[in-house]
Amino acid sequence: MKKVRISIAAALWLLIGINALSGFLYTRFDLTEDHRYTLSEVAIETVSEFGKPVIVDVLLEGNLPPEFVKLRTETRQILEQYASENGNIKFSFVNPLENTENINKTLAELQGLGLTPAQVTVEDNSKVSQDIVFPWAMVNYGDKTVKVPLLKNKLGATTEERVNNSVQHLEYAFADAFSKIIIQKRKQIAVIKGNGELEDIYLADFLTSIRDYYNIGAITLDSVAGNPQKTLDQLNGYDLALIAKPTEAFSEDEKYVLDQYIVNGGKTMWLIDTVSMELDSLFNEQGAAMALPRDLNLNDFFFKYGIRVNPDLVNDMYFTQIILATGEGNGSQYDPVPWYYHPMVFSRNDHPINNNLEAIRLQFTSSIDTLSNENKKTVLLQSSPLSRVEGTPKQISLNIINSSPNKENFTDGDRALAVLVEGDFTSAFANRVKPVSIKKPIEQGKDNKMILISDGDIIKNQVRKGRPLELGYDKWTNNYYGNKEFLINAVNYLLDENGLINIRNKKLAVPFLDTQKIAAQKTKWQLVNIGLPLVLTLVFGLGFTYFRRRKYGA
Repeated sequence: MKKVRISIAAALWLLIGINALSGFLYTRFDLTEDHRYTLSEVAIETVSEFGKPVIVDVLLEGNLPPEFVKLRTETRQILEQYASENGNIKFSFVNPLENTENINKTLAELQGLGLTPAQVTVEDNSKVSQDIVFPWAMVNYGDKTVKVPLLKNKLGATTEERVNNSVQHLEYAFADAFSKIIIQKRKQIAVIKGNGELEDIYLADFLTSIRDYYNIGAITLDSVAGNPQKTLDQLNGYDLALIAKPTEAFSEDEKYVLDQYIVNGGKTMWLIDTVSMELDSLFNEQGAAMALPRDLNLNDFFFKYGIRVNPDLVNDMYFTQIILATGEGNGSQYDPVPWYYHPMVFSRNDHPINNNLEAIRLQFTSSIDTLSNENKKTVLLQSSPLSRVEGTPKQISLNIINSSPNKENFTDGDRALAVLVEGDFTSAFANRVKPVSIKKPIEQGKDNKMILISDGDIIKNQVRKGRPLELGYDKWTNNYYGNKEFLINAVNYLLDENGLINIRNKKLAVPFLDTQKIAAQKTKWQLVNIGLPLVLTLVFGLGFTYFRRRKYGA
């Protein structure tokens, strides 16, 4: 008996010692299969430099639908992980619509800040209701504030799928916000002008969105003719060159300056239309226009890097819609109709740039061929299996909406529409007579990256009353597409040196309860939960009484 008391006392002292030690030492153990509670090293680095409080306000408090309760729980856990790495990170959950006298005014104010609400359908047995949720967080550091979208929308996704996609995105969303709010030295992006590129108003939303990360300037290639060396020196001061929908051919001098910029380490993102065709050109009496090849004098340039943009048009049975008017005067109606020349491209989910994205809208896009050479090519976007290409010149007519497409003709699919090229780039002018003279020309470059997209309109935002709308929003159909996030990811990948964007490849699986099974088996499990404990108690009581009587008699 004495030995038992000693063992119990030793165990108690051991527990007390462990408890006291845990007050000084803290660690976490992540035993999940997908390591969802383990931050990436690069994510930890984003919070390592905070020397004063970082306040995170999460707008997910209150009575939420079950799926958003899960999102709130996962958001709390990811913020706890960040807070465990740096104690200056403080967070709270608030209900933006609580204690507000005028809810409509509060909604307008929140939306004025760019916080778009989510409309959620809640089903409770036979009852259906609509709720408004603001799935956003605000990261505050000093006088800076960064908005963090917590909900990832995908076309056709259920609420559960949206929340699952959102949970996968949380670590990157907050790491991106933390890095954005403390960034000291920004990289430089040059918007190339001089060859009929898109006007600034059509680039406005994208450029405004990336100003949080980068400094932006403009370089006009017209100056190459007068002083190529000066233009190259100016261009070399930028980390990335953005060429958005040029419509005029590049001269050999301009190509050589861009070539030397690239082999010297400059990143480039090309948004190219090799066919001249705009939807507006069809709105005439005939309802038709001729699609013609557009020669930008870049074929030999891209060939050296192992890619070729074909002068064709991709038709896809996974399409977006356009709006056409029927009738006249007050009797006019505006109806959405399918438009096979505007593909709806779904994410391949195989790269940090395209992982977990909303569908992307392209317009009069062309196919890209990848050619064999030493550079690595990664297809980021491609047409659906039910697509085909049409050569040009070709007359395009609005009359195609009056006849159903023959599915058997759409068998030439899976065409590359956006390609990432990586490797040690060789000059496109190697072993050739140089068009202009520059100092210390380079023929063999170092490791580099470029992205080529066969649609210049992928970056073009629409305009309403002279003001740019959000990139990816179609004012005619009221649909949102993932163009902006894809392009921001592309720029971040090209300029990312620490691998932050690779966090987007992290895969998590969030289990949800099956609401249909819950409704069907509700009574069964209520009986089990209430009845089973009573039965077990009764069995235990009878058994205890039986053995007691058997041992001690009646």
